[in-house]
Amino acid sequence: MNTIHDVLLRMDQIVDECKSKQSRIGYFAILYRQVTRRVRDGILAGEFEDNPRMEVLDVCFAKRFIDAYELWQQGAGCTESWRLAFEASKEAKHLVLQHLFLGINAHINLDLGIAAAETMAEKELSGIQGDFNQINSLLAELVDGVKSNISKVSPIFGWLIPLAKGRDEMLLNFSIQIARNGAWKYAGEYHADNNKAFQIQDRDQNISALARKLISPGKFLAFLVKIVCFAEWKSVSRTMDQLDVVIDKAVSQ
Repeated sequence: MNTIHDVLLRMDQIVDECKSKQSRIGYFAILYRQVTRRVRDGILAGEFEDNPRMEVLDVCFAKRFIDAYELWQQGAGCTESWRLAFEASKEAKHLVLQHLFLGINAHINLDLGIAAAETMAEKELSGIQGDFNQINSLLAELVDGVKSNISKVSPIFGWLIPLAKGRDEMLLNFSIQIARNGAWKYAGEYHADNNKAFQIQDRDQNISALARKLISPGKFLAFLVKIVCFAEWKSVSRTMDQLDVVIDKAVSQ
């Protein structure tokens, strides 16, 4: 894959595969396809500081997810952060938002820093910070739109939101901004270190620990999550279709 067009063709295929297999990986795939479309439109409109470079970053970034998905499908090894997200997709007991956050956790907290550093190989990393923040802002807007309209796919999720106050619950307090800041710091560490394999392994260990917190929220939430999950739609393909509508609405706002 060399262009965003190539990425979108593959993302369409992954979405179709997830629908046909009733795979919950499709929830993140739907979200990420919309992010990629939004980046493509932004490039065509000249929204970024360096639009050709943004396409390079977007393709490199997308390949991290697509490669992990394909490796997992083949039974080969991928990063632990992605493995946990993919394995969780087999379970009906997790909320739609949990699946989305598990994908975002692996993709922003691990993949984005790597993609930014590789896009700026042998160049000053600081040159891409503006566009790095922009791609995160686009994702944050879409996630906020999903959360605002989550009742379309999770009718009683809103019950949980007031309970987040004053509690260290990863599921309820997941922040794209915090993830972005950590990803930028990691991009600098990865960019500066010649031992890239160690950097990925060490970061992946930390990010997979966050994934486990998303998969298994504290005792306080465990019972409530079961109730909310029971009220969510059980047809994966139908949920994907509704999620696509919700995200598309967030893009157009």
